[in-house]
Amino acid sequence: MGEKLSQKKLGELYPFPEGTMAIGRLDQDSEGLLLLSTDGLESEFIRSREIEKEYWVQLDGDIHETALKQLRAGVEIGIRDQKYFTLPCSVNRLVSIPNFGPRAKKIRDERHGPTSWILVILTEGKYRQVRKMTAAVGFPTLRLVRVRIGPYHLGNMKSGEVVEMTAFSKEFPDWVACKTLNKKMPTETSKTTF
Repeated sequence: MGEKLSQKKLGELYPFPEGTMAIGRLDQDSEGLLLLSTDGLESEFIRSREIEKEYWVQLDGDIHETALKQLRAGVEIGIRDQKYFTLPCSVNRLVSIPNFGPRAKKIRDERHGPTSWILVILTEGKYRQVRKMTAAVGFPTLRLVRVRIGPYHLGNMKSGEVVEMTAFSKEFPDWVACKTLNKKMPTETSKTTF
């Protein structure tokens, strides 16, 4: 009989108001920023293609420019047993390793070969899309961290930490819910500004 993983429910982290729902999703193997709301219309807007979602992704192998170009242009993946071609998106290689700290669940160790990190910015969000995209170009995802939704950054938040916001603004206010990153993560051909 397998060992059941200990998983915390959102209500165990913070006394959220009744009717609180996650905006979008992070699967069990992913990490990072998760916005919550009691407003269904706000949730719908944030999940729309108007709002960028940014992920930093550790890959199995040393990704090359050909694979990066394929990811940028869009690749074919499977969604609910149907072929789907992803929209063009921004993908760049990170030149330094992000300092997220160790994962609770170990991925693997260095004797299994090289890894590389990329930054992916999407406006769509299909089920396990980033993982399926990187696998489609031959570089399976080892670790996936969502670092930004619209103007809101993960910053230096710790796992399980909650920062309360008053509202998500379509105009993107000057204030942010989380500590913003002090500097941009360097990429080989970065087009993203924070």
